[in-house]
Amino acid sequence: VHSRSDLRSYSLVIGYCTHITHHTMAASLLRVGAGVGRNNLALHQHRRCISSSALTVERTVDTSRFETRPPKEELKFGTTMSDHMLMIEWNAETKWGAPRIVPHQNLSISPAASCLHYGLQCFEGMKAYKSLDDEKSLRLFRPDCNMERLSDSMNRLNMPGMDFDRGELVECIKELVRIDKDWIPSGEGYSLYLRPTVIATHEFLGLSPPNKLLLYVITSPVGPYYPTGFKPIRLTADSPFVRAWPGGTGNSKVGGNYAPTMKPQAIASKSGYSQVLWLFGPDDSITEVGAMNVFFLLENADTGRTELVTPPLTRGDILPGVTRRSILELASSWGEFDVVERFPTMPEIRDAAKENRLFEAFGAGTAAVVTPISAIQYKGEDIEIPATGKVTQRLWDEITGIQYGKIEGPEGWSIKL
Repeated sequence: VHSRSDLRSYSLVIGYCTHITHHTMAASLLRVGAGVGRNNLALHQHRRCISSSALTVERTVDTSRFETRPPKEELKFGTTMSDHMLMIEWNAETKWGAPRIVPHQNLSISPAASCLHYGLQCFEGMKAYKSLDDEKSLRLFRPDCNMERLSDSMNRLNMPGMDFDRGELVECIKELVRIDKDWIPSGEGYSLYLRPTVIATHEFLGLSPPNKLLLYVITSPVGPYYPTGFKPIRLTADSPFVRAWPGGTGNSKVGGNYAPTMKPQAIASKSGYSQVLWLFGPDDSITEVGAMNVFFLLENADTGRTELVTPPLTRGDILPGVTRRSILELASSWGEFDVVERFPTMPEIRDAAKENRLFEAFGAGTAAVVTPISAIQYKGEDIEIPATGKVTQRLWDEITGIQYGKIEGPEGWSIKL
């Protein structure tokens, strides 16, 4: 190091991700002595990582939001926001900036921001829990899976920065939860819903990958999805609309997947059905239910064996749900029936119901964990399904038990803060 400017450049180099290999770091350090210009070029060739060690915290001084929050029994999903949020900016020049936890606030973005025009937006849904036997013990459920899916969604939208350090982002989210721990209601069924979101803030009306992003996480206290116990839902498969298709974005958690489902949902509700069962193709293969993955417990007509069936991820039109993944792994570990990923069709489900081979059906997702299905309308006929089944109840008991610390669960599922 020959000058103060070189020293500043040297400091920037070693401030980069710890994941840079020794060879790359050595090469970067050698370039320091070659001059500031080359240093700057070298620095731009490396990605800046999200770093929890650079996290700063600005606590709110306004206690009115907390003091006027509704009683936990009156919480409505997604309407009450907690005091703080996490914000991390990315731009083409400096890559990921330092994470900041700040008071919950409105965003200020350009009306030309590409997220507002072209749907360059993706998000996650996850929860933080208080252990039932120790309210000071806070937990996250499989956050690594959410970070993997967020990165995949960014990749599908061709967002830069998709290769962020997932573990470091989880550490930042953990600190956000710790700061707002008093917002987590106590008791089974209560949690703090977390919504990591990435939006393109690029001020450009043309179609191109964004040169600016904002990753933020907001949180919201929520109550039980079923305050008075399971409420089986009735579905309609008689919809002319399609949720997703091969080659589309059905396997990514992007905002554009959800807006087009609102009209079909409204039509279903007017007809007396809770959700739409989404079909695809001439054989009416089943894909998802509402915004959830779907499962059927039935006897296979060809083998006579009992199967838990859910559509596979191979076609690219099914969202890789964290609850879906957990159900597949748990049910497989029981060894009591076959766990199969294939596309069931509505004619198959109809025939299974008529022949008393359809035992249970349920949706699965973060909000409700599992949702029993009691009927499906298909070609004008209501197919009745027994609800709530033993497997549905068992999955609910085991997954929520792990989430709240009542059950140990597989390694890495329930993460203590």
